[in-house]
Amino acid sequence: MEEVPDTGTSARAERKALEKAKIQQRESERNILRLVGQVLKKPEAERSEEEAAALLLHRDAAEELCRRRSRRDGLRRKQEEVFDDAEVLKGKVQQLAAAVRQASHLVVYTGAGISTAASIPDYRGPNGVWTQLQRGQAVSSSDLSQAEPTLTHMCIRMLHEEKLVKHVVSQNCDGLHLRSGLRRHALSELHGNMFIEVCTSCSPVREYVRLFDVTERTSLHRHATGRSCSCCGAELRDTIVHFGERGSLEQPLNWEGAVEAARRADVILCLGSSLKVLKKYSCLWSMNRPVNKRPKLYIVNLQWTPKDDLAVLKIHGRCDDVMRRLMEELNLQIPAYDRTKDPIFSLAAPLRPEELHSHTRELIAPPSGQDRGSADCGVQMKEGPHVQGGWFGRGYGKGRRKRRKKAA
Repeated sequence: MEEVPDTGTSARAERKALEKAKIQQRESERNILRLVGQVLKKPEAERSEEEAAALLLHRDAAEELCRRRSRRDGLRRKQEEVFDDAEVLKGKVQQLAAAVRQASHLVVYTGAGISTAASIPDYRGPNGVWTQLQRGQAVSSSDLSQAEPTLTHMCIRMLHEEKLVKHVVSQNCDGLHLRSGLRRHALSELHGNMFIEVCTSCSPVREYVRLFDVTERTSLHRHATGRSCSCCGAELRDTIVHFGERGSLEQPLNWEGAVEAARRADVILCLGSSLKVLKKYSCLWSMNRPVNKRPKLYIVNLQWTPKDDLAVLKIHGRCDDVMRRLMEELNLQIPAYDRTKDPIFSLAAPLRPEELHSHTRELIAPPSGQDRGSADCGVQMKEGPHVQGGWFGRGYGKGRRKRRKKAA
């Protein structure tokens, strides 16, 4: 009687053979890439005939390795910091000063680079938070209670007071623009403020300015701070757009002010931002306009940005150095930061007795001579429109949300 072959055993054998062949193929490809890579490391004049023949035989592998090297070199160049020499920097700042004088509606976009002088790490710089995480390094949190507005913050405030800057759109959460004395209506903090928590159950939204970082218990999609609204009792939320969230469309913070400023802008000055996040908000760049009618773009940053090719002028310099020179060109004094006039102390809302131990973050030190105990709770805010539906209230309503999406 003729035996019937075991089809199951045969199929398993075929699968194993196929898997083994794939493994051998991958190993062979790795060996070829390793061999070709070693040859490519040598100067062409030092390669033997056998090595030159190997490159010809494995031309596809050589081309792939060259492409990989080119991509790596390109990424490395983008991460490198470049500095203009003194004469070039002087000439560029003069061009920027002329643009500032001639602008009818200048808007400033700021990033983490303007706060590095306050010992707050940037994000994508050589020692930035993102860069260190990519290298697998531990990142220590900066003590924001010790930070003060930098020279750049103070220059921006003065430029606004002189009506040369109409609006500031910031990605920073450190609250230093507010503390510099910049008018609140002139500021959009797209990613929030670490010293402000809000009640979104109140209509309009009620905000609470604190003297400490309110984000101790918050994270991605978890915004509750552990405190409650003194008016309605609902839980308070931070105003931060955490990494991985949808930005201003999810957690809008005076988004309307930013969109309106961009709509009216004829000049945009970007300071200390990689623009890798801001580039995604097309309405901030007037991309719906013809190219020749979009705002003129000026960028101050040490590294490459995705908007460099569109800029009228790219200045490679530290923000404080550039802004100091700019103020000299404009013949304007740079105001010094005065802690006794820091708005955060007059805006800060007191904690209720049961909330006094609701955080462990360090408090912003009060001005010299002010009682430390009173600063623990802050100064009582007066009830009014600047508290309810004010700075961070704009943009939470459904009707406004629809208009934002349409604008985007």
